[in-house]
Parts: sequence; C-alpha cells; structure tokens
Amino acid sequence: MELTAAQQLAREAGLALERKGGRLVLLDGAMEVYGDFTRMLPRLKQGVVQREMLVKAARVKGVASPVAVDATAGLGEDALLLAAAGFTVVMFERDPVIAALLDDALTRATQTPALAETAARMSLHAADSIESLPRLDARPDVVVLDPMFPAKHGDARAKKKLQMIQRLESPCADEGALLGAAFDAQPRKIVVKRPLKGPFLDSRKPAYSLKGKTIRYDVYIP
Repeated sequence: MELTAAQQLAREAGLALERKGGRLVLLDGAMEVYGDFTRMLPRLKQGVVQREMLVKAARVKGVASPVAVDATAGLGEDALLLAAAGFTVVMFERDPVIAALLDDALTRATQTPALAETAARMSLHAADSIESLPRLDARPDVVVLDPMFPAKHGDARAKKKLQMIQRLESPCADEGALLGAAFDAQPRKIVVKRPLKGPFLDSRKPAYSLKGKTIRYDVYIP
C-alpha cells in the first residue's frame, strides 16, 4: 500500500501519519509512536539476546539456520530479537498504518551499521497472517503469535501507546482462526505470548510454558 493510502487510513482513525525527524511517525496531538530498533541495541548483544525468554521459547534444536514467522509483527521488536539470535524472520502485519511504521523502521535499520546484519534477516509482508500462513511456500521452523492484550497496570505511557495502536487495529477477534492458521503452516513449534495469568489462546493447552514476571510464552508442538 502506498504511504498516501496509509495516511488516509490514519486520518480516518483521528490520527496523523507523517515524516518527522527522518522517520515515519504516528501522532495523536499529544503522543508519537514510531518504530525504533536502535533503542533495543543493548538487548541484541549475543550474550544477552540468547537469554531473552522469547528466544529460549523459539529455539529449535538441531537447526542451524532456523526460520521464524512472526504472524503478528506490530512494530517488529520480537522479530528483531529473533533475527539477532540467528533466525531468518518473515513478518506479517495486517494493519497498513502499522505496517508502514514497521517498514520505515526496518529501512532505517538496514542503513544503521550496528543493525544492518540483523535487519537483513527480516522481511515484511503487509498482509493478514490468518490468510497467509496456510499458503507459505515453505514450512517454517517456528510461528510466533502475540495477540494484543492490555498494558500492565501503572504503565501509563504503555497504555497510551497501546490505545493509539488499537484505534487502528483491535485485538484479534478470532483467536481460534489465528491459532488454527499457525497450525496449518506446519511449523516445528508455535510460540504464543500471553499475560502471565491470562487464559490459553483459544482455550487450547500448550505442551509447556516459559514464565516471566508479567508474561509467559506458551509453546505448542504440532
């Protein structure tokens, strides 16, 4: 989709999408949202990124060059962690405005020496993963799902950012279809990000879970 079309969709949601300071920015008059991979550089160091809970959950034994599909890419932070850990990552983002922000962040990352090698392992498709996952050309090793859920209590800025994004893209209305599409892709495993005490996606029990302080990763083995 052309940028002008994405800008029109943003306006319809009461927001503005414009170039500012060399990057594409979503604005609501009081707050800005944009993709920025540089702030994640401390987490991308090899001694650090391998300890990320997502990376641990997604790791596939015996696969030298694993391929992951991030089916709910958002602003691409999870995909960046996986790419830094050595995965080739295919991203799907269904909302055209968010996809435009992510594409801009990825373009800037490829032009940043500290990020270029990692960004080269990431590709973006502005498409609905529920429709796209069953049609993949090759079987991925991992499919990652991060259905939107509320920001934690007390984090006012995170809540505001999430509210802006939800004006464009509401949480997945059909969790069963999303999880079903992930299974249809026939990966070695599916990793689902959930609130620590939240229900299983589509009430489907995983093979196992990795738990942090506020979130957990449920792992399904097709």
